[in-house]
Parts: sequence; structure tokens; C-alpha cells
Amino acid sequence: MDTRMSPNPFRSMFALQGIGRSWPAPATDRKGARQLLSVAVLMSLAMTGCATRVENVLQPQVAVAASDASRVNMLVATTRKSSDDPGRLYSGERGTAISLNNVSVSIPPDRNRKIGKVQWPSRVPPNPQKEFAVLETGKVATEEQAFKWFRKNRNAKRQVLIFVHGFNNTYADAVFRFAQIVHDSGTDAAPILFAWPSRARVFDYLYDKESANYSRRALEDLILQATRSPDVDDVTILAHSMGTWLAAEALRGVAMREKSIPAKVKNVILASPDIDIDVFRRQFIEMGPKRPHFAILTSTHDKALEVSGWLSGGVDRVGGADLKPYGSVLEELGVSVIDTSATASNDPLGHNAFADNPEIVRLLGRRLAGQSLAGKEASFADRAGVAAANFAGSAARVAVATPVSVISGKARDVLKRELSPSTGQLVDGQVSY
Repeated sequence: MDTRMSPNPFRSMFALQGIGRSWPAPATDRKGARQLLSVAVLMSLAMTGCATRVENVLQPQVAVAASDASRVNMLVATTRKSSDDPGRLYSGERGTAISLNNVSVSIPPDRNRKIGKVQWPSRVPPNPQKEFAVLETGKVATEEQAFKWFRKNRNAKRQVLIFVHGFNNTYADAVFRFAQIVHDSGTDAAPILFAWPSRARVFDYLYDKESANYSRRALEDLILQATRSPDVDDVTILAHSMGTWLAAEALRGVAMREKSIPAKVKNVILASPDIDIDVFRRQFIEMGPKRPHFAILTSTHDKALEVSGWLSGGVDRVGGADLKPYGSVLEELGVSVIDTSATASNDPLGHNAFADNPEIVRLLGRRLAGQSLAGKEASFADRAGVAAANFAGSAARVAVATPVSVISGKARDVLKRELSPSTGQLVDGQVSY
């Protein structure tokens, strides 16, 4: 590998693997136009599927509770504006405060469902034997009520899982998806959902992006409140898609406010991160040297991130980049890379494998979240780094790390230096940034 680096080594190194290439202009490049058209068709199909479903599903249906159904009781913090419709609770518009609610979701018996699937109600009231159902909603009006919720839902290790949803999600989308993740991963950590304002429309990408920006301080406050609670000893943050940018920005903000990220934040899992690859480098540096362990789930087949890259000036997104060649270097910096390109997803855009692919859900529960949420020690293979993980009964292979020899020593040193805080010294007319 050629280790000669340009003024931006981090981006140049990625460019060696074809990452960071500008997306061809659709007007002048027919291949690029065809790619964009095919993605647009898939997005239209996705919209068609969502347009016919029942949406007022959050009105509590206590009468429909099934004795053999599972139950997920979550705390939801949101910056959304409240809705007059009790079946929706919150709209996609921006609120002027952080609202807290307790939401309890019934999940059908395991014999009637597949891991990774959200069985959306076909009607109201839903059929609890075959569909997700909301059993209870309530405002958490005071700090004392919030403390009571933590004490009631904490496990023996006092662990919390904060989930930050992605682009194009209603409040109900986020609630049901998080309930599915909690149930299917098998975690007993106290589940907290952070629901930021999304209009849940494919063509409102820029509105959603600004709404994530609008919600940074609120997520910072939630993270700090969780870490300051005597009822919490361990926090894992799981974020998806555009929500990963919000999570990274919030952690950066926490580090700047507190001088470092609190030690209670042990793990951060970024699934299909819709983050500009250069921006993530800056976020990572500005979090400071005492960072939690990061796990990044990527896929080079993520069509949603292809569109995002095109909309964002042709700069690749972290979740759509091939980071495998740098897996071992990133591991040294506290970042694990998990390539899910070879796994199947029910999502035609290939963007939701982290939640709807059974193998990935189990991986979240047993390997990634298990390091913290289940309190299990990492295996020798995990500590040493492995080339791939095979799942029983599946052809899926998930790349976790790559041999050190894939990248030269000089390039490794440059990457590590580029992901470390600047010394602020002026060298040859430049200050490292």
C-alpha cells in the first residue's frame, strides 16, 4: 500500500480504498443517473408500503393484553410537539421542551413471530396474539417519578440502554422498533428511547437533519442525567442512521461541557451511521481521549446511504464505507467495525439490517451489548480480534476485524495521529485539524 499522504491523510487513506469519491453528476453520468433512479424507485416502494398502514396505534389497549405475550416497558424522552390525537401522542414537528413518557408495549408470543420483525397492527384495537400493542402510556411529570421508573426497571448491574432512532420515523415507528430490539436482543437493561422530531416522509430529509441538530442539547442532557443518577452504573447508546450523527454530536457536546465523557458511558453502537466521514473524524477527536468503546455497523450495499452521500455533495457516509482494511487500527482506538454487507435485510434499501436481521440482532444482544448490558466477559476471540463470525444455521458472515498486516505501519501511524487531538502547534505553515 502506498503510504504517501496528502494534507488530509484520514480522507486520503479512505480514498485509497475508493471511499470519499465524489458521486457522479446525474446529468452527465448515465451510470450515476441509473443508480439514483433505481434507489428512487425503491424509496417509492418503501413509501407505498407505509402509506396504507394504521397510524393511530398508541392509544392504550389494556383490554387486549394477552397472558402469554411479552412486555417491554420503556421511558421515552422526546423533543417532538405533542399531538391532539391520543393514538399518535406526538407529531413530527418540533416541541419547545423535553417531554417524558412511560410507554408499555405488548409483543406477540414468540411462536407467532420472527426475530427482527415489527408486527404492525392491522387495525385498532390490535390482536395481541399476532401484533404489537400499546398497553399503557403516561407522562413522567417529575424527577421523582423518573427515579421511581429507574428503580423499578433497573437490572442487578444498573444498566441503561439509550436508543436514538433514525431518519423517516414517526413516534410510533421508534417506539415499536425499540420494543422489538429490546425483546429480540434479550437485554434486561432499562430501555430509554430518545425520539427527535422526524416528519417521517422520505422527501423531508433536510427537515429531519435540522431536527436532529435542534435536539443535540436535549440528548446531551438525557445522557448526563442518566450518568448522574445513583440508580445507573452503566450506559450503552445505540443509534441508527441519522440518529448516529445526533448521538455523536451529543457525546461531543457532553465531552466539551464536562471536560470528558462520563465513565459510565461504556459502549456506543452506531448502526448504518449517516455521518459525513470527515465530520465523524472531527467528532471523534473532539470527544477527547477518554472515549467509550465504539462499534460501527457498516454495509457497502446500503442504498439509503448512497442517496444521502449524493445529497451531501458526494462525500461518503461512515455507514456505507468499506472500513474493513482499517479494522485493526480502529480497534486500537476503541472502535470495532462490523461489516454487514453480506447479510440479508427485509428492508429494500438495505438500511435496517441492525434490527430486522436475526443474526445481527443476536449479535447486538450477545456480543456487542453483551460486553456491557449482559455483564459477560469478552471471549478470547473478541479480545484478540477475529476475521469473521459465523452464525449457526446461517450463511451470514460478519467481518469484525482484519489482520494488522493489511495496512502498513506508516499508514497506521498517520491514521492514529489523525484521530488524536491536535497539539495546536504550527508546522510548515499549518496547524493540524
